[in-house]
Amino acid sequence: MSDLKDVNPIDVARERRLTEIRKEAERKGKVEAIGVRPAGAPFPVASPQTGYYGIPMLKEPQWTWEVPLYFFIGGASGSAAVIGTMAHWTGSDLKIARDCRYLAAGGAILSSALLIADLGRHERFLNMLRVFKPQSAMSMGAWALAGFGTFTGASAFAQWLSGFINIGAIKIIGNVAEGFACLFGLPFSNYTGVLLGATAIPVWNEHVSTLPLHFGMSGMNSAVSILELLGHDRSPALNVLGLIASSVEAAEGVRIETNPRMVTEPLKHGYSGWIIRTGGMLSGPIPLGLRLASLFTSKEKSRKLRRIAAACSIAGSIITRFAWVEAGHVSAQDWRLPLEIDAPKEQPQLSMPSAPASKDLKEATGD
Repeated sequence: MSDLKDVNPIDVARERRLTEIRKEAERKGKVEAIGVRPAGAPFPVASPQTGYYGIPMLKEPQWTWEVPLYFFIGGASGSAAVIGTMAHWTGSDLKIARDCRYLAAGGAILSSALLIADLGRHERFLNMLRVFKPQSAMSMGAWALAGFGTFTGASAFAQWLSGFINIGAIKIIGNVAEGFACLFGLPFSNYTGVLLGATAIPVWNEHVSTLPLHFGMSGMNSAVSILELLGHDRSPALNVLGLIASSVEAAEGVRIETNPRMVTEPLKHGYSGWIIRTGGMLSGPIPLGLRLASLFTSKEKSRKLRRIAAACSIAGSIITRFAWVEAGHVSAQDWRLPLEIDAPKEQPQLSMPSAPASKDLKEATGD
């Protein structure tokens, strides 16, 4: 008797109902009771409410943390090569030119290591160099990294060697390598924006025309900030470059916020929107205000404000790279964006009305 008391009455009622259905099938050869049709049975049905069979149309990016960090270091090192070459050719500050050579070479080494780590094996990077496709941002990026790493390494080595051996040929080699490093550094600092915009991810493709400039200015902002933290916080030229980069970053933030298109939702809502705005504030309005304030204060306070602006810019640039990758994940998950369908995010299940509860089930549940 105790075993019978432990039996769930609903289970008993369901078993009785199954027995009735079996007897009806044996007697009539069919079951007339109305069942429940689960969503997608017997065949999925695509509609504006359920999307493409209820699953995303696009595959999410498979990048790990190495890639956004590669974006940041590549942008900063590429911009450092350009800044150093300009400083050397104008003769305005040879110490900045020297430090830019070392900064660019170090960034090239770290960028190569991060890219190979993401690829898994170094052979895969070498295989990328077997093809030269001008229409492929990835192919051009691989070649830009190869050339950039070669010439920045040569210029940095010549800079170091000239400190021990005062030979004109070494300086000439270093200067020539510096020029080629600048040529490769310019596209290397912003090609990652082209790489993102050329994909099918809606939020990236929507900004294909502005991402290269956005990433390029972010890279220049980072390079200027790193140089200032290394002690070049008295250079008016670096402050001007920082003001330009911060202004462009602030304008890009305003453009994103005022874009009413549905495809920009990952940049404004949720976790991805929160980190996009955080990175944008740290790399745009905040350093812009600090740098402007530094123009109207004493020299000592001006240096302090510029160092704070530099730290904010570096943090904002790093966060911005991770934020755009995260926004790509969110954008790929939303089936509405590729179809450009303005439908609610909730996906109602398509099901037939369920059959009325049997008499035994009602009695077992007490209804």
